Amino acid sequence: MGPVIFIVAGEASGDVLGARLMQALAVLRPGLEFRGIGGARMSEQGLVSLFPMRELAVMGLVEILPRVRALARRLDETVAEITRTRPALVVTIDSPGFTLRLLRRIAPLGIPRLHYVAPQVWAWREHRVREFPGLWERLLCLLPFEPEFFARHGIEARFTGHPVLQSGADTGDATRFRTRHGIAAGAHVVMLMPGSRRSEAPRLLPVFGRTLALLSGSVSGIVPVVAASTVVAETVQRATRKWPIPPIIVTETADKHDAFAASGAALTKSGTSTLELALAGVPMAVTYRVNPVTAAIARRLIRVPYVAMVNLLAKQALVPELLQQDCRPEKLAAVLRELLTDQAMATRQKEGFVAVLDRLRTPLGTPSEAAAREILELLDNVSDT
Repeated sequence: MGPVIFIVAGEASGDVLGARLMQALAVLRPGLEFRGIGGARMSEQGLVSLFPMRELAVMGLVEILPRVRALARRLDETVAEITRTRPALVVTIDSPGFTLRLLRRIAPLGIPRLHYVAPQVWAWREHRVREFPGLWERLLCLLPFEPEFFARHGIEARFTGHPVLQSGADTGDATRFRTRHGIAAGAHVVMLMPGSRRSEAPRLLPVFGRTLALLSGSVSGIVPVVAASTVVAETVQRATRKWPIPPIIVTETADKHDAFAASGAALTKSGTSTLELALAGVPMAVTYRVNPVTAAIARRLIRVPYVAMVNLLAKQALVPELLQQDCRPEKLAAVLRELLTDQAMATRQKEGFVAVLDRLRTPLGTPSEAAAREILELLDNVSDT
């Protein structure tokens, strides 16, 4: 057996990153052994997860409180496993609430650590950057402006490109999707993306349902499609049973990408989903609603003008953002109606997406290959010392 790399992912997006990373590492350095925490995608690459990854997938300052003890137990368990197995390298992926605590706890072990997906402290709670020195030996960034931000704080960070470019979101087949689901050629397909975490979907789905009721009264032939992870699929099915227009629920990646190709507009939470839609060329509006206490705290801390990643990268309000009190059916329906019927607005967004995506590329191969090379360089540096 070759060197052991312990990889930790805490949510669906991290599971995808971890799987691609494992695949790239296996190609570049056959014989590596992987252990850690991951989901279905990492399992497909041979990982046996220490415990179910879904136990770590929680978001929100208030939402996390009931889970604190359970998360603390899982943190202790992970530290104990790393201490017992002494891997050659520990790679943590995003999920800073869990992974940064893990990195700090294992520091005395002297095992090299690499964190993939730099914490977005440039967006809010910038003071937290003072806590980072000593947490890792290498930090990898998904966004092109992040290395400069961290350099201002004396922290080296390396841009490896954004993994959305490998997602295949731009490879869908609209005709295949319409045929599979019996959708008429003239019908308007609307993509709805409420989030992959169990704490997100229940807040947005009721609003989405009422939005569709309003929209169907003014735009004929609406076919809603809800993209759901397997983690929240059952929640989505329960929440949409009484919707005025029964939605098509897609959980498979290929089916979701076909749905992108067929969609005339999308309503999505903030996050990576905005970049997926941009890659697929789907005009969108971004919306979000969290616990009011969480929202009040966040408003005091956020230091960026936009929450949608496409807007941050475009440095302008390329797509509408309807957050908290603006996350209301009448407002969402009005924006969707405009996206479906105003060709000029849709075209402006699509042209802006091209420039945004160009900023996410790196000349060092695919993002996963670039990240894998950074990991192997660190691994080799350790072996040489």
